[in-house]
Amino acid sequence: MHKHILARSVGLALLASGLLAGCGDKDGAQQAMGEMPPAAVDVVTLHTAPLQLLSELTGRTAPLRVAEVRPQVNGIILKRLFTEGSDVKAGQLLYQIDPAVYQAEVASAKANLAKAEANERSARLKAQRYAELVKVKAISSQEYDDADAAWKQQLAEIGAAKAALQTANINLAYTRITAPISGRIGKSAVTEGALVTAQQADSLTSISQLDPMYVDVRQSTADLLRLKRLVAEGKLTQGEKDGAGVSFQLEDGSQYGEKGTLQFSDVTVDEATGMVTLRVIVPNPDQLLLPGMFMRATLQEGERPQGLLVPQTAVTRTPKGGATVMVVTADNKVELREVQLSRVVGDSWVVESGLKAGEKVIVAGLQKVKPGVVVAPTERAGNSAQQTPATKQ
Repeated sequence: MHKHILARSVGLALLASGLLAGCGDKDGAQQAMGEMPPAAVDVVTLHTAPLQLLSELTGRTAPLRVAEVRPQVNGIILKRLFTEGSDVKAGQLLYQIDPAVYQAEVASAKANLAKAEANERSARLKAQRYAELVKVKAISSQEYDDADAAWKQQLAEIGAAKAALQTANINLAYTRITAPISGRIGKSAVTEGALVTAQQADSLTSISQLDPMYVDVRQSTADLLRLKRLVAEGKLTQGEKDGAGVSFQLEDGSQYGEKGTLQFSDVTVDEATGMVTLRVIVPNPDQLLLPGMFMRATLQEGERPQGLLVPQTAVTRTPKGGATVMVVTADNKVELREVQLSRVVGDSWVVESGLKAGEKVIVAGLQKVKPGVVVAPTERAGNSAQQTPATKQ
């Protein structure tokens, strides 16, 4: 009996000691976990700086002026007096139409003018004599009126003859087809011996003025509205309305040496694409650019005096597409922050709202932290958020 009681007491004592030992181990583990150092993270301190805003757009070249050459009289082409693809000057002779018929018309018009002038002289002298005779009642007033009317009719005949001669001379001049503008002439649609007609639908050739040239680029109305809103809010400053600088990149990737200037924006919107056309004029002194060439244009939109950039590595996206960053507060605690971003600048985003200068964002070690924990931040040197790059759309 006493042995049974003793054994039971010993068992209870061992169980109690085991429980105490377990509690001690648990407390020790918890103490060890509480003493773990804060997670190390890399941070970048945000700074504001002036940002030059640029947009990259695509477009094609177009001649500054284009003239389609057409005949203004009928006839046979006697000569073609230019080399296809060459440069021509305004007024240079391009085609010669057979002038024989028109020379005859000029001669006929001159003869008719001479005849009208001779008749006018006879009628004028008669009217002058009748004017004296009617004063002494030698002739009736009706006879004088008829003579005076005949003289004035001959004066009108002279005017008509002069007009006919002028028309004949103009038609004769039109047999010499000249260049209306200076520029690069294209291929000829006719050769010697071809019959052409006045104001025909098909042009004989065309001339394009290639220096300077237009580059027509397109921009979405959403971007234009965004720019106008930023200017109205004072976040974006622009220079002159016309003359904004534009640089170009050619199809082979090389940079075009000349800078262009923005001339105007189309006043209508393409309903199918929601785009407006921006026309840029660019010098082409070496004739490197040809009509229809594809070009990439970098348009200077303006400057944001207090631009703020955040590295792309600091930004994470929510399932709904929103942007968030982890911010380290003054007491080294992590805070989740929703931000509004607009465009990419190199390896950074332009911040519209949600962050301000002086705040620290985590750029490395995001997988080790969560909101509310204490971290050990290390400033990353040479971060891009402190630079002042030109931004591109």
